[in-house]
Amino acid sequence: MLDINIVANYICLCLIDAGDTPSVLKLHKLLYYVQSWYLALNGEPMFDEKFQAWVHGPVSRVIYNRFKDSKSMYSQIDIEDLDIVDLEQEFLSIPEEAKEHIENVLESYGDLSGVELERLTHKEDPWIKARVGIPKYERSENYISEDEMKKYYEEMITVE
Repeated sequence: MLDINIVANYICLCLIDAGDTPSVLKLHKLLYYVQSWYLALNGEPMFDEKFQAWVHGPVSRVIYNRFKDSKSMYSQIDIEDLDIVDLEQEFLSIPEEAKEHIENVLESYGDLSGVELERLTHKEDPWIKARVGIPKYERSENYISEDEMKKYYEEMITVE
């Protein structure tokens, strides 16, 4: 399995290279979609990290902790924020199949803002089910079920 931080760096660099400066919020949602679609297509997670059903949609606690001292959810992530020691070595650790998957997700979701991605996740069953019984604006650390993620996105494949 890949390290979520390496996947996050790859996502950010792809977006920055395309002329986008992603927010922390957008990064969380894109990581969620990378994981969700990977589960649906491959039957296993790409990285060993769970997502919590926060008010703002799916959030990785690891990524939140990484940026919490210097960034808010709406702060932009610049290349300097990624703290990459050896870019070439880091990206060599990502298999080509995984890079292709990430790039496909970015092709589908990368043009959306963090707020648009948040709204999208709020309409989807995995996040909704993880927040059952929790008021709309109340804090939650409930985990989004990977089984629900896999099932929901598998169903989207068969619909398309």
